[in-house]
Amino acid sequence: MPVDWLVVGLGNPGSEYAYTPHNVGFEVAAELARRWDLPRARKKFAGLITDGRIMSAGVGGPRVAVLLPQTYMNDAGRSVGPARGALQADLDRVLVVHDEIDLPFGEIRARLGGGLAGHNGLKSLRRELGSPDFARVRIGVGRPDSTDPDIVAGYVLGRWRQDKNDVADLVQRAADVAERIVLGETQL
Repeated sequence: MPVDWLVVGLGNPGSEYAYTPHNVGFEVAAELARRWDLPRARKKFAGLITDGRIMSAGVGGPRVAVLLPQTYMNDAGRSVGPARGALQADLDRVLVVHDEIDLPFGEIRARLGGGLAGHNGLKSLRRELGSPDFARVRIGVGRPDSTDPDIVAGYVLGRWRQDKNDVADLVQRAADVAERIVLGETQL
């Protein structure tokens, strides 16, 4: 069944990646599914997906699907491409929620299209979707004081260094931004 929006949370499957900066997209997407009272996710499209109408938006609220690719971040397009096709979502109605090391911790920015900033998950999506012109909510997780790839990887794949209340607030605020986009309250 076609959807008005396909919301994709980027992250890595497995408990070893839970509560890490790289998985903040998973956390925000899960929060949206909870807010929207969507059914329990099922395995499909090499991911976990749930869908339904946002009833809090009133009768005829937008039909949404929330997808957590289970392919690992660098291959997320392998999940998102088939889901987008099956759900008949327009490219500009694919909303990808992801971590962004080039934004300071706590900063959130939304945009349609743009560069990929070396983010391998976004590169995979561009490859499978044929274009980078999908919507994004970029969640600032900060970056370590190094450009060494191993140190950067250790930072985003390690546990949050920030206070858990600050992280919880970041997830809520990012979900607010994504929700306003889906409900048409914010234009990209």
